[in-house]
Amino acid sequence: MKTGGKSDALDGMVVGQSRVLTDSQVTTLWGGIDAQFSPEHAVAAVQSLLPQEEYEQLFPYRIGSTEWHKLSADQPNYNAEQTDYYSYSSLIAAVTEVANIKYKLEYRQDDMNNSRVYRLDKETKKETLVYQNANYNTPTNVKVPILSQTVDFGSFIKEGSDLKRKHELAAFLANISHETGGGGPASTGGPLAWGLFWNEEIAYINTSTVNYVEANENFPPVAGKSYHGRGPMQLSWNYNYGLISGIIYGTKDKLLKQPELIVNDGKLGYMTAILFWMTPQPPKPSAHDVMIGNWSPSESDISKGLSQPGFGITIMIINGNLEGNLDESDRRIGRRVGFYRKITAQMGISIEGEKIDTLGMKPF
Repeated sequence: MKTGGKSDALDGMVVGQSRVLTDSQVTTLWGGIDAQFSPEHAVAAVQSLLPQEEYEQLFPYRIGSTEWHKLSADQPNYNAEQTDYYSYSSLIAAVTEVANIKYKLEYRQDDMNNSRVYRLDKETKKETLVYQNANYNTPTNVKVPILSQTVDFGSFIKEGSDLKRKHELAAFLANISHETGGGGPASTGGPLAWGLFWNEEIAYINTSTVNYVEANENFPPVAGKSYHGRGPMQLSWNYNYGLISGIIYGTKDKLLKQPELIVNDGKLGYMTAILFWMTPQPPKPSAHDVMIGNWSPSESDISKGLSQPGFGITIMIINGNLEGNLDESDRRIGRRVGFYRKITAQMGISIEGEKIDTLGMKPF
C-alpha cells in the first residue's frame, strides 16, 4: 500500500462513473503501473510459495474435491453436483484477475471515515468512482486536504522478503481455513485437514433466511437478499458485499443484487477473500500490510493493545469484535492458530516470538 498526499482526481465524478485515463494521468493519480505486480508475476509468486501438490495436501477435503464427495455423501446439505470450488486453478484464476486492479482510498485529513474509493483497471486504464461519503464535498470539507492510500492487488504475496511473503500466505490460508473449516477431533486426518470444507454459512444453505442486513445509504440491501457469510473469507453484511462488488466490477449492484454468485464460482469466491485481505477499512489496516510490515500502529491502536504486527492482528481485523482478548483456549483462536502452525511448519518457517493470539487486544 502506498500513502500519498492530495489527489487531483475529478471531483465532479459521481459514484459509478468511469473515465479512461492517459498514461500521464495514471502516473500522476495512481503512481503508474508497476510491472512487478502484473498478473503473471503475481501468479508466479503464489505458485513458487505454494505449488499445487502442496496446496492439495493441505486441503484434501475441500468442498467438491474427490475426497470431499467420498466423505460427505451421507451428510446433510450434500450436493452430488458440487464442483471443486476451492481448486488450485480457482485460486490462480482469482490471483490473475485481482492483479489487474488497483484500489485507492481518499479521505479528508483527520477524518478517515469521510472518504471515497476508486478502482483502476490496469489493462484498460479505466478509473471508476466506487464509493463516496455524502459529506465528502460539502462546502466546509472541500477546504480540507485530501490524503490517499493506494493498493495494487497484484502485490498479494508479492511484497516484502521471502520470509514475510511466506508468513502472509500462511496467515491468509490459516484464516480462510478456519472460516470454512469442517471436521472435528475424531475426523479423518484430524480437524486441521478439513480447511475449505464449506463455502457458505451452514445455517443458510438451502434456506430462504435473510440476515446480515443493515440500513446503509451507500450500499443499500436488496429486498429478500441475505448477505450471510459466503466464500473463503465468509464475506458478510451488505456494505461489504457492495464495496467488494464495486472493486471487482466497478458497480456495487452486482453482488448486492446477486450475492449468491459468490457460492457458485470458486474464482469469484477467492477474489472476494483476497480483496478483503488487501483492502484497508479505516481505522483497520489491511491484513496484507500488517503481515508484510507496512503497518505502524497509531496511539489509539497501541492503547487497545494493537501494537504487535503478526497473525493475532489479522484475527482482530477479520473478527475482532467477537474474538478479541482471547488465547488459544478459545476454540476459534485455537483453530486459527492451529492452521497457522500447520501451514508455517509445512513451509519450513518459524513463528517463534510472533503474537499469534488476541489476548490483551481490543477491537480497532
